[in-house]
Amino acid sequence: MSENFLLSIQITLISMCLVFGAIVLLWGLMSLITHIFADKEAGLKVQDESRKKKARAAAAAVAVALTEQAQNRIGHFPMPNTALISAWQLGMRTRQMHQKGNRKL
Repeated sequence: MSENFLLSIQITLISMCLVFGAIVLLWGLMSLITHIFADKEAGLKVQDESRKKKARAAAAAVAVALTEQAQNRIGHFPMPNTALISAWQLGMRTRQMHQKGNRKL
């Protein structure tokens, strides 16, 4: 029985080495083919287009910031005409005033 067991382990190891060797060989071939036939100019064109888009976006952002600065709106927050109070706050304050009564301090 031990002879059969050793033989089966040897066959399994050889088979696994063959399978993984074939996978590595195919991976290397695909990498080589991709490297040889890759269109390098297309990659450069994509990079140039993305750089142009980033430059345009940056120029637009600067133009907007300069326009807002010229209009003196940056950091300017006008005060509201009336005090901002929600209906819930008004109801709670009214209830508290009625509970305490109209005391004078």
